[in-house]
Amino acid sequence: MTPAQLSVVFFLQLAVIIVACRGVGWLAKRYLGQPQVVGEMIAGVILGPSLLGLLAPDIQGLLFPKESKSVLFVGAQFGVGLYMFLVGLGFRGDHFKSNAVSAAAVSLSGMAAPFLLAILITPWLMSHGLFNEALTLPQTTLFMGACIAITAFPMLARIIHERGLSHTPLGTLSLSAGAIDDAGAWTVLAIVLATFGDGPMVAVKAIGGGLAFAVFMLTLGPRLLAPLGRKAEREGKVSHTTLGIVLILFLLSAWAMDAAGIHAVFGGFLLGCVIPRGVLATELRKQLEPFAVVVLLPMFFTYSGLHTQLTLVDNVELALVTLGILVASILAKGGACWAAARLTGQDNATAMGIGALMNARGLMELIIINIGLQKGIIGPALFSMLVVMAIVTTLMASPLFELVYGRKARARGELGALNEQDSDFAEVREAR
Repeated sequence: MTPAQLSVVFFLQLAVIIVACRGVGWLAKRYLGQPQVVGEMIAGVILGPSLLGLLAPDIQGLLFPKESKSVLFVGAQFGVGLYMFLVGLGFRGDHFKSNAVSAAAVSLSGMAAPFLLAILITPWLMSHGLFNEALTLPQTTLFMGACIAITAFPMLARIIHERGLSHTPLGTLSLSAGAIDDAGAWTVLAIVLATFGDGPMVAVKAIGGGLAFAVFMLTLGPRLLAPLGRKAEREGKVSHTTLGIVLILFLLSAWAMDAAGIHAVFGGFLLGCVIPRGVLATELRKQLEPFAVVVLLPMFFTYSGLHTQLTLVDNVELALVTLGILVASILAKGGACWAAARLTGQDNATAMGIGALMNARGLMELIIINIGLQKGIIGPALFSMLVVMAIVTTLMASPLFELVYGRKARARGELGALNEQDSDFAEVREAR
């Protein structure tokens, strides 16, 4: 396709993506009590070969020709990275410090149990031919462990925001543990890629580069960005020049983490964490959030959905494998995080709430299995099974959280009513 043809296709498919994601998101919110973002993830699968491609393959091929997927991929990466920058803007460092022990314990337990589970189930999965035959058992075990251990960091952030938890200790503890979890999972993935043929420097670059960038941002970042904060406070707004500077810094941060082999989302998140609070952070969120949430983020869900073929799980044996992965993943991740929270002093309701939130895998799971599929580590069948696991665990998160924690907390007045948290931008209005 020529650039002009790609442009024509891009505008049409973006319009379809927004309509589908907003529509399915509204239905999920209205009738299932799910956050908008969960409906958007389902919409991505609907637009792929699992439904639209099955019912109307000609229309699906016209809307999403193979040549356009690279353009969609770039937009998707930009969207998820910018969204994580916005998540970082709402991150409360004081809550993290006060819950550091619990966050570390929850995170480490939420990684250890899934990797132990991976040791048990990976040989069984290999016997079904679900991994690349060139891979060894240690390689496949590490990859499967990373898939089960991953937490849906952006999804978790969105659920926490929509449930009114953004400024609570529980919300910050869950976000902190999720951040540590995902950094560890990406490090493991880098090791797998290194042993798979990309060379040991892949792992060295990922671990060393990620640590160096994090240390730089958390130590020098606040000082270097302080003048932008003071400027915004003096003017009472964020000028176009300031917005341009912040966006350049975001792009460079995303590039640094992508180049290191971690992921752009961590660059965006770390930058958001060190942006001075006050007028600068509030106005940046106000200006950037609507476009990132409504236009850019749905591109990622659609890109993942285009690679999901649920029709490959076409017999009882594979359906049982899918069910086994799902049940084992829920018990390992949710159970371990609950136990760790209890052991570090959290009451039972809070610990169960943390376990429910940490068990959501959505967006980050989609990212990591997309890499596995692109690199030839897993095949389309296992990819589709893991998509099912990502969707189901994310669908469970909000209802289960409300059941074990949210309803009672709202009755006590500790959280606002859900209808007060309904809007994607409620937090912006509150800050103003």
